[in-house]
Amino acid sequence: MSSASDPMIGIVDLRKTFTKGKETITIFDGLNLAIPKADFVAVMGPSGSGKTTLLNLLGGIDRCDAGIIEIAGIRIDRLSEGQLAHWRASHVGFIFQFYNLMQMLTAAQNVELPLLLTRLGGKARRERVEAALAVVGLSDRLKHYPKEMSGGQQQRVAIARAIVSDPELLLCDEPTGDLDRRTADEILSILQLLNRDFGKTIVMVTHDPAAAQYARRALHLDKGHFIEKELAA
Repeated sequence: MSSASDPMIGIVDLRKTFTKGKETITIFDGLNLAIPKADFVAVMGPSGSGKTTLLNLLGGIDRCDAGIIEIAGIRIDRLSEGQLAHWRASHVGFIFQFYNLMQMLTAAQNVELPLLLTRLGGKARRERVEAALAVVGLSDRLKHYPKEMSGGQQQRVAIARAIVSDPELLLCDEPTGDLDRRTADEILSILQLLNRDFGKTIVMVTHDPAAAQYARRALHLDKGHFIEKELAA
């Protein structure tokens, strides 16, 4: 059995550039990062510092130009597009600022979406959906549509959708950026629960110092490199 100190994420000499017109913009040049299993890391930094690009690289949505990206022992930088899609569906849950729910689907149907790509039968899918919604405190909202729920409830549905496949890694891009402070604190407490009680490794991009306090540590990204800042327990 793996220990909690084994690395979940390892990035070595990562290089990532974008081309804008005739200009090449370097986001990362020699970036290194190690995140242990069951860590909860807040990534902060100025706009344009590469925070969302980092999440996209970790989730296999974007490709690096050079370097190593290893997650749970798998070199995802070496995977084909098909292999990457399969890996992503099994190992990564995404949580976004604006929920990205399908408005014509109920909470349960939205949460079930990732499971439609698996071989699970209807009964097994329903059980997983109900369990995921119970974790986020929405057992009584299975048949509600997004328009019938508050922003905080919609984000809970989005979290349930992210965890329904039982991924090891949760990638959160400003998950409380559209919420008031009290609702944001409720959502961040759910993320803490998933980290503490379910052992999920969480990487959360945020501009909010109050949100970062819920993480175990904060990494400040500036000019393509990290500065680590320990947070109070």
